[in-house]
Amino acid sequence: MFLALRDLRFARGRFALMGAVVALIAVLGVLLSGLASGLAHDGISGLRALPMTHMAFDEKATSEQFSRSTVEQEDWQAWAKAPGVERAEPFGNTLIHAQVTRGARKGTQVNLAVFGMEPDSSLAPSPSRGKGLEEGGASVVITQEIADLGVEIGDVLTADRSEVRMKVVGLVDEAVSYGHIGVVYTDLDTWRHLHYGLPGDLPEAARRQATAVALTLKPDADVSAVEKATATRADTKEATFDASPGYAAESSTMALIKGFLYAISALVVGAFFTVWTIQRKAEIALLKALGAPTGYILRDALAQVVVVLVGATAVGTAVGLALGSAMVGKAPFSLSAPAVATSSGLLIGFGTVGAAAAVRRITAVDPLTALGAAR
Repeated sequence: MFLALRDLRFARGRFALMGAVVALIAVLGVLLSGLASGLAHDGISGLRALPMTHMAFDEKATSEQFSRSTVEQEDWQAWAKAPGVERAEPFGNTLIHAQVTRGARKGTQVNLAVFGMEPDSSLAPSPSRGKGLEEGGASVVITQEIADLGVEIGDVLTADRSEVRMKVVGLVDEAVSYGHIGVVYTDLDTWRHLHYGLPGDLPEAARRQATAVALTLKPDADVSAVEKATATRADTKEATFDASPGYAAESSTMALIKGFLYAISALVVGAFFTVWTIQRKAEIALLKALGAPTGYILRDALAQVVVVLVGATAVGTAVGLALGSAMVGKAPFSLSAPAVATSSGLLIGFGTVGAAAAVRRITAVDPLTALGAAR
């Protein structure tokens, strides 16, 4: 790396400018990764926290399953009897608007993502404070996401459309949400009143319905026969994330933005080292005339690239982490070590690829140039 280190010392101003550009791209990469993780957490953390491996929807609901799917009691009973199915439990999902009608923050308006389940099922939460769900008690267990809005144990929430009154009986410390709305847990009958907007007694048909069947399957479970018999479709837990409002669009948009960022980094680094290689043409020709192999010069140039990229990316990542830490809690932002490491690695990788395409010009340098053949 003799020539590479000498160039770095000799043209430190130029390399500092290039490093600053790479560092700014690294900062943007960290912030985009944190924003993508934060948006994903706000969109699907409620589903991610559910103890299940699959979820069975009405097979006719091919998109927006949670708002369009309806399963019957016979469906989850059939799934529960199927070979390879450890658990099959009804699950309800709906979004509502409510207000605090009794409590210290009376009049507070809140949006709620309501998850309905049997109080004795594995889906039911274990509150860190207060008590759990009760069958037919019109009670809810809130998450920290809702508690941060000022709702407390003992408050009464009244849904706008159905006018169903729900007493807050417990709190789960975890801040989880669905579709960027805080989650609350309730029993299935209360969920049905909220979902159908029906105060008072429920029709018998409504008492036998849910949104989907939450499944825990063994690895060797064969679900095709149950799917045909029940007219349902079993999706993996990860596949259900796309049914969260806006999740698929947000994820694809962030992935596209990050893809353009990495492509731009390759072009910027490649353009810089293309110009730098042209400016060093005489020195490279002299090295070749003195007997330096082309492979040695290429390795030297690529080592120079890696030094600049690694150093600048490390600085930019550190700055991005500092800025990101200040954003946590103030925006949908979540710092994840794997995501940050991936972002930094891709930046270095794409930058190296772009630079490698540029320094290929070294192989075309004629050593006779150093001896005056071009005059």
